[in-house]
Amino acid sequence: MRTDRTPTGAERRRGALLVVLAVAAVVFTPVPAHAEGTRQDGPAGPPFSVDGGNWSGYVVTGSGFRSVSARWTVPDVACTAGATPFAPWVGIDGYGSSTVQQTGVATTCVGGEPVHRAWFEIAPAPAVYHSMTVRTGDEIAAEVVRSGDAYTMTIRNLTRGDSRSVVRTHAAANVSAEVVLEAQQGAFPRFGSVRFTGATVDGESMGARSATAIDATDGKGFMTATGRMSGDAFTIRQLRG
Repeated sequence: MRTDRTPTGAERRRGALLVVLAVAAVVFTPVPAHAEGTRQDGPAGPPFSVDGGNWSGYVVTGSGFRSVSARWTVPDVACTAGATPFAPWVGIDGYGSSTVQQTGVATTCVGGEPVHRAWFEIAPAPAVYHSMTVRTGDEIAAEVVRSGDAYTMTIRNLTRGDSRSVVRTHAAANVSAEVVLEAQQGAFPRFGSVRFTGATVDGESMGARSATAIDATDGKGFMTATGRMSGDAFTIRQLRG
């Protein structure tokens, strides 16, 4: 059953990541909300896209979600002045609920160079980072699977043949499933585009689940353009930092 409740800006952007590095501590925070849950037609973003705050990608709403998965390639990032961290991830909840169960790869710029780290999170608790090598160009597969109140969060580096999987028990709403790129408040580093493939929800292609396209915005408009879903694949293109 689909929910009729419109998520608040704070609820749908609960995927806040805590990036802790030896030389820097960075917190992912939402950008200010614009028109909540309304379409934002204009020259910058696709005409079918919804204001996603600091999220870009696709979200499916409803109830009782059991799994979500996707693959992507770690982009070639240019660490421009003022660039802030971002993270592709998959998760259950966060759009219309106060928790989110998620896993992905966070990229931040340290000393002018991108640093990629695999992580999982049961928000509102902070992210936990894996001791797993991730480099530009690596192919990543991520999945969150629920059984009752137990969530298995698995991330695989297909290029390097490495994987990490954790199980956590958590009472949550299970009212959304998403495949997104999350940006910290401020400027993106220059990443060009990120293409997601194999995007599924409860074992079905995300394109078969009436998914909603969302794009990150700021006071100037869209920062990204999420392309149309083609089966289980779509591309998020950067418009500006």
